[in-house]
Amino acid sequence: MAEKPRTFGVIGLGNFGSTVAKELTRFGNQVIGIDINKDRVAAHADEIAEAMIVDARDDRAVKEAGLGDCHVALVAMGADLEASILAAMNLKLAGVEKVWAKARTKTHHRILSRIGVDRIIHPEVEVGQHVAQVLHNPLIRDYISLGNGFYVVNFRIPESLEGKTLDELSHKDHDLRCVGVMRGTEFLGMDGEGCQFQSDDLLLLLGKRGDLRAFAASL
Repeated sequence: MAEKPRTFGVIGLGNFGSTVAKELTRFGNQVIGIDINKDRVAAHADEIAEAMIVDARDDRAVKEAGLGDCHVALVAMGADLEASILAAMNLKLAGVEKVWAKARTKTHHRILSRIGVDRIIHPEVEVGQHVAQVLHNPLIRDYISLGNGFYVVNFRIPESLEGKTLDELSHKDHDLRCVGVMRGTEFLGMDGEGCQFQSDDLLLLLGKRGDLRAFAASL
């Protein structure tokens, strides 16, 4: 039996909110998107399951829009502090299982946390940190934070390491674990043992930021 699609609510259909809504739809989820701006709603009406003109500051309107039935709802607007806080409160009151919200400032973050928002995100800060890390070290193609200080980092093998094997690298000296090696679209194994690196292979390493930084500097 096919798994029943999850239902997500997205409050605010600006650039950030509409991108999340469309991607969730592309993944096969049911999405209810609301915004007080009729032009934004009209622009995305054909791209998500339901797009409605709703003022999320109105608790009754939030319930009538069916947002209380969502598994997760995202408050995607952050510029209007009052609207963001009221929207998050109304989603909680409507019975949404999990509420995520975008925050613009530390004060905004603290208030959202106090009213019980399950996860608070800072998209501009997080993307900025991500870009800076990749720009800082050209061998880092991408990375993912796993929480508790651990990351999986995608290192590009430079020409100077071509022909070398994983055992010849110093990753174990930095308390790192190899997750695998990618060559183009081919996954070469969980540990890369026996693999002789080619230029532009991608080495996936798991570890803490300090160890990863030290390893990158050693390449």
